[in-house]
Amino acid sequence: MANIVQYIVVRSDLRSTLNWPLGAVIAQCCHATAAVMSLHADDEETQAYLKDLDNMHKVVLEAKDEAALLKLSEKLKENEIKHKLWIEQPENIPTCVAIKPYVKDVVHKYVKHLKLLK
Repeated sequence: MANIVQYIVVRSDLRSTLNWPLGAVIAQCCHATAAVMSLHADDEETQAYLKDLDNMHKVVLEAKDEAALLKLSEKLKENEIKHKLWIEQPENIPTCVAIKPYVKDVVHKYVKHLKLLK
């Protein structure tokens, strides 16, 4: 399982521009992650990832704004990378993308341009 990783990408402007509390931003990551894991619970890599709970590898990255997040989601769709774009309701605001666990070499190229969330 050492090579399986899960990437989560959240909008950095939720805090910097829209002044969301840190807890609300973290909740967006949790919502998206729980959703993508549920949607792909039968996936072989997801199951392998969950077999070793104490050694899961997640990377939380930032997208600068809604446009950047939506662009990433579209790129992932075009390349059949399974993910969940979380849209916060009732506001209808795209906030986060969680990618299901993948072998790093398969998915890293789609997120390597993004920075770690600060």
